[in-house]
Amino acid sequence: MIKIEDLRLMATLARCVSLSEAARALNVTPSALSMRLRALERELGLSLAMRTARMLTLSADGELLAQEAAVLLARLEQLPDLFDRGAQSVKGKLRVAAPFGYGRQRIAPLIVRLARLYPELNVQLDLRETPWPERAEADIVFHIGSVRDSSWVARTIADNQRWVCASPAYLAQHGAPSTPRDLLNHACICIRENDEDVTLWHFRTDKGGVEARWGARESIRIHPAMQSNDGGTARYWAEQGLGLVLRSQWDVEEVVRQGKLVRVLQPWQFDAAPILILVQSSKNMPSRVRTAFDFFVEALRVE
Repeated sequence: MIKIEDLRLMATLARCVSLSEAARALNVTPSALSMRLRALERELGLSLAMRTARMLTLSADGELLAQEAAVLLARLEQLPDLFDRGAQSVKGKLRVAAPFGYGRQRIAPLIVRLARLYPELNVQLDLRETPWPERAEADIVFHIGSVRDSSWVARTIADNQRWVCASPAYLAQHGAPSTPRDLLNHACICIRENDEDVTLWHFRTDKGGVEARWGARESIRIHPAMQSNDGGTARYWAEQGLGLVLRSQWDVEEVVRQGKLVRVLQPWQFDAAPILILVQSSKNMPSRVRTAFDFFVEALRVE
């Protein structure tokens, strides 16, 4: 008979890339986890995973079991809410997933406020490179970019414009670009994120007028002087005068306000990626999720 521990094991394996990572998540040793996995495979008569020293991959049967395990565990955790809804009690585990940079800078501080407001809430924040669609068992997901999934409810928090910025020292030495084409003659810092073509920067020109009117979409191929897969590192390099960087507004607006970076090329609009907050269907939403969702939306709206 499959036990709750088996369900937790499979759900954890689905979101980890190795037995060692899964063992840390479950607070057990890798050898103990491996024994539990072998025991479950013997009981079911199935091969659930292929594992090596560095990688773990679920089989088709393993993926199916992990998906069902995640659904069952979520239902089990929601059971108390069915009997406590009248009191609107805000307690229990709340699982939040967010991108690394945005999660550290914007969501983690808000969770401090949320935890102080609702001390019986047990918040788990998972920071991921791609929290969507790798949403695993999350109750609330923050995502940068569009999403098409009718089973989840998405609300846009911010349009999230992208700004080209450089330090005052860099601009004093090299001058400011007057048009996007001038970037080809400047040192540019690129961030490798997901599978994006990070050296192809897209932009539109403000055509003027009462209403926002933008010209045709154009692109330029940047020849990066420096690259990193971490946005915070790329921004830091720009602050140190090593080049221009294209970053999300949420990431640079504070340092621009402080004068550490200067926004350039303001008459041009570079590609934006909206910041979304997502929850599963709003029907029968647990009170802890509804409360947290409303809290995040309001807190981020007034920033």
